[in-house]
Amino acid sequence: MILYDDNYFMRRAIEEAKIALQKNEVPVGAVIVSDNQIIARAHNLTETLNDVTAHAEMQAITSAANYIGGKYLKDCTLYVTLEPCQMCAGALYWSQISKIVIGASDSHRGFRVMGTKTHPKTKIIYGVMASESKELIEDFFKEKRKLK
Repeated sequence: MILYDDNYFMRRAIEEAKIALQKNEVPVGAVIVSDNQIIARAHNLTETLNDVTAHAEMQAITSAANYIGGKYLKDCTLYVTLEPCQMCAGALYWSQISKIVIGASDSHRGFRVMGTKTHPKTKIIYGVMASESKELIEDFFKEKRKLK
């Protein structure tokens, strides 16, 4: 029997991050879940789409809203491998998502360091599979620095 817990869904987000990595995108992945079912999968596409707003979270929000046929993601959970930035946190605020589960923290560009608030009804859980998520990001940027 499969246990649909935070680790299970974060593993799915990490799979998305690995797809981004294969595309030479910053390896951030996201899934949105409703009733233990993944309703949206996404990864960073900023380079592919030449669009600074094409973060994994933004792609997932749009996909989930299309899936449910509405703009509010109440009773949904976002699993994301890296702490959302200010832009994504703002979009998540407006979506009224019920829960956000974060892998690695982002001490440089994350919404907390920027002072961005999330919706007061949104529950946030930090550090689920953080080391796996952090390793993907760190390895990506180490490789980028070698190439310069």
